[in-house]
Amino acid sequence: MAASTFKSHNKSVIRRAKAGDLLEFDRGLYSHWAVYVGNEEVVHLAGVDNDGLNASVKPNHVFTMCGKTFDKATVKKESVWNVMLDSKVEINNDKDRKLKPPSAREIVREAMSKIGEMGYNLLWKNCEHFAAYCRYGVSWSEQADKVLVGTMAVLGGVVAAGVAAELCARKTNN
Repeated sequence: MAASTFKSHNKSVIRRAKAGDLLEFDRGLYSHWAVYVGNEEVVHLAGVDNDGLNASVKPNHVFTMCGKTFDKATVKKESVWNVMLDSKVEINNDKDRKLKPPSAREIVREAMSKIGEMGYNLLWKNCEHFAAYCRYGVSWSEQADKVLVGTMAVLGGVVAAGVAAELCARKTNN
């Protein structure tokens, strides 16, 4: 979608954003997360060279974040508009229902203290883990949880099918 599709909406969201809020950028198949630090800037975990947002994701990089191989990400401070590109953004502090965030000042201080840190793992250290850690002191990614639950369900189904096939084979042989 063209950036102009969400332009008015995104401007409204950024006007309402307060330092320490978590911003969720809808990328289609996944969401990118960042900590809003004020002055239209965010701190986020992103690919070292680019965030893969300019369609540079290559199919041979299946185990990547935004086209970057694992551990090739860094925490950086950027203009919210550079991170947003053609995505729709929302303030998403939904984890406040389960976790109590510290003051906005502490959240921003935590995010800023991480600038330059490297590392990435889709399931254990992604951008949502980073943003949640800064706001709540807990690395928590609902996206990663969904992937893990889905994987476990598929594996459970495969195991159940294998057990059923084995039982059928034994019954046939008896």
